[in-house]
Amino acid sequence: MTTSSNFIIREATINDAPVILALIKELAEYEKLSHEVEATDADIRQSLFGDRPVAEALIGELNGVPISFALFFYNFSTFLGKPGIYLEDLYVKPEYRSNGFGRKILAQIARLAKERNCGRFEWSVLDWNEPAIRTYDRLNARPMKEWILYRLTGDALNKLAQEG
Repeated sequence: MTTSSNFIIREATINDAPVILALIKELAEYEKLSHEVEATDADIRQSLFGDRPVAEALIGELNGVPISFALFFYNFSTFLGKPGIYLEDLYVKPEYRSNGFGRKILAQIARLAKERNCGRFEWSVLDWNEPAIRTYDRLNARPMKEWILYRLTGDALNKLAQEG
């Protein structure tokens, strides 16, 4: 088991864009979705560190080596009248899993949510990712089974956007 005493979590900087992209590609491979990755280093730089950043990232390092990342952004609850944090991706390299690093990152984001007066901290998980689901269950996170996620991309997004 790897010790977590040399594990640090820090805010990502623009210089981390290549590391973030590499970890995104590893995550996509794990999720069998490599064919969907279109992001470039320039996209990461613009979206996270440009004039109007739309997301934030944390880097988890063990002995100074990046082994994990989390990418998140604000959403908003009209019922609570408060922002929330939505965790888009959390990834820990396979050889470092089951050491509590993912949980430490989740705890850090929960602290950010509290500091920023957020009413919620939410994320999605693939239904086959049993190790992650077990982790989330141990946190007492609640699956929102009554909600169905919908998504528009590609041609469907273009078609709707062109409606008058």
